Amino acid sequence: MLDPHIPAPRWRDLTTEEQAWVDRTLASLSAEARIGQLFNFAVNDDPEAIEAVRGLGAGAFHRFPGADLAHARDVTRALLEQSPIPPLLSGDIEGGEVSFGFATALPNQLGIAAADDPALTYQLARIAAEEARAIGCDWSFAPVVDINAAFRSTVVGTRSYGSDVPRILAHASAHIAATQDAGLAACAKHWPGEGFDDRDQHLLTTVNPLDMDAWRASFGHIYHELIERGVMTIMAGHIALPAYAAVRDRSAYAPASVSAALNIDLLRGELGFRGLLVSDASVMGGLTSWMDRAEAVPAIIENGCDMLLFSRDPVGDVALMRDGLRTGRLSEARVEEAVSRVLSLKALLGLHRSEIDDRLPDVSLRSAGSRASADEAAAKSLTLVKDVPGLLPLSPVRHRRIVIAAEREQAVFIDGAPPRSFAPLHDALVRAGFDVRAYDPDQPPTGEDSDLLLYVVGREATPVIASAQIDWASLHGSAKKAMRRHLGIPTLMVAFGHPYLLYDAPWIGTFVNAYSAIEPVQRALVAALTGEAGFPGRSPVDPLCGRPELAF
Repeated sequence: MLDPHIPAPRWRDLTTEEQAWVDRTLASLSAEARIGQLFNFAVNDDPEAIEAVRGLGAGAFHRFPGADLAHARDVTRALLEQSPIPPLLSGDIEGGEVSFGFATALPNQLGIAAADDPALTYQLARIAAEEARAIGCDWSFAPVVDINAAFRSTVVGTRSYGSDVPRILAHASAHIAATQDAGLAACAKHWPGEGFDDRDQHLLTTVNPLDMDAWRASFGHIYHELIERGVMTIMAGHIALPAYAAVRDRSAYAPASVSAALNIDLLRGELGFRGLLVSDASVMGGLTSWMDRAEAVPAIIENGCDMLLFSRDPVGDVALMRDGLRTGRLSEARVEEAVSRVLSLKALLGLHRSEIDDRLPDVSLRSAGSRASADEAAAKSLTLVKDVPGLLPLSPVRHRRIVIAAEREQAVFIDGAPPRSFAPLHDALVRAGFDVRAYDPDQPPTGEDSDLLLYVVGREATPVIASAQIDWASLHGSAKKAMRRHLGIPTLMVAFGHPYLLYDAPWIGTFVNAYSAIEPVQRALVAALTGEAGFPGRSPVDPLCGRPELAF
C-alpha cells in the first residue's frame, strides 16, 4: 500500500510564462544549437573534463564529483557559466555505494526496501536530493524500478527495491515524491524493465523474457502507476522486450534505447508518458555491441529518446548527430520534439528563472537529523536469514575471541564514492568487549584459539563484474585454501551487499543480510548481533534462491 501521508507528485502543464520561454528559446536556436541540447555529457572534477565539453552547448551535464566539495562546486559553476542555455545537472543519487563522498551515508534501495517503511523511504530520498543540490544537481537518476528476479544478476541486486511489485511501487512512489518535492526531477529506470536476465547491459544487450501479459502485470503496472503519479523522466535501457515485437526477427531484440516501438508506441502511446526520456549511457556494451556508433548516435533520438547520455568523444558525437540530421537518419521533427521536451523540463524546474548562485545553494550536509534517519534505516534493514544453531545473540563471555575473514576490498565503480572499509565493524565489536583478529591463511583458526569465525562478504550491485559469487580464495588466502571449511568453530556470515550469497555457503547455519557496508549499517549490525537490538528487516527478495536446502 502507498503511504497516505506521502504527497503524490503530479505531472503538470507548463504555465503560460514557462511555455512562452520554451517556445521563444526553441525558435531562437539554430539547428546546430538544437543538436547540442540533445546531449548529457559526464563531467568529473578534472579540468580536462570541462574543456572536453566547452562550446558544445550541451543540454545537460552529469556530475561525478570527487571528495573535495569546494572544488566540485567550482566545476559546476564553470559549467553553468559556459552554458548559453541553463543546463540540466544530473547525478546518480541512489544511496549505498553509489553515493557522493560529501553526503550523508544512506542505505541502498534494497536495504531501504528491507526496512519497508515508505515514510522513511521518503525521508531518505528527500535527504539525498537536498544534499545533492550542494553541487547543483536538479535531476536524480533514481529510483531503480527493476525487479530482482535473476539472483545471479550482478547489476540489479541491491540497486532495486526487491522482487515484490507492490513493495517496489510503494517505495519508488515515495522516492519520486520526495525527490520532486525537493525540486529535482526523478528518473525511473531502466525501461522496459531489467532483472530477469542475469547478464549485464553494460556488457551486452540484455533481454526481458516476459510475455506481454506478464510484463503488463509487472513492469507495465509499475511504469503506468509512476507515470500517473507524475515522474518527470524515465531512462531507456539497453534492454530488449521481444514479446512486444510484431515480427520475431533480429529487430525484436533491439535495445529500448533505439526502439521506436518500445519508446513511442508502448511507453508514450499505451502508457501515456509525457515527460523526458533519456537513454542509458550510450557508451555501454548493450548499445555499442548492437550497432555502429555513427548509426547509434542519431538512432537514439530518432527512435524516441529525447536525450543521449554520455560520450567518450563529445565533439565527435555531436558531429555524428549533425550528420544524421543532414543525411535523413534523424528527422527535424524528432529533433524539435526532443529539444522541446528538454526545454520543458528545464522550465518545470525553474532553471530559466534561476541565477547561478541559486543553483549552488549553501546546503546543510550530514546534519544530525539526516544521520539519525540513516541510522534508523540501517537498523531497520538488517535481516536475519537464518540462525539454525541458535548462535545469536553473541556474548563476550561465550564468543570473546572473534576471527574476521573478509573479502578483499574492491574499488567502487563510481569515482568519488566513499571506499568500503570494515573498520567500523571491527571497532564496534572491540567496544562491545570482544577480542578481534583477522583471519590468517597461514595459521587458520581452530576451536582451541577461536570462539567465532565471522565471514564478511559481498558487495553491492556493480556494473561489469563477472559474478557476484563468494570469493573463497580471497577469504582464505589462495585458491587451494579456498576449499577449507572450519566446521569446528561457530560460524556466522554477513553479506554486506548481494542478498543471495547463502547460495554459495549453504552449510553456514547463521546468515545475515545487511545489504550495504556503510558505517551506520556496520554499527547497527553489532547492536543486533549482541542482542541490544533486533533484526527487523523483511527480506525484499528470496535469499534462499528457491532452494529449500539453504534453509537448514
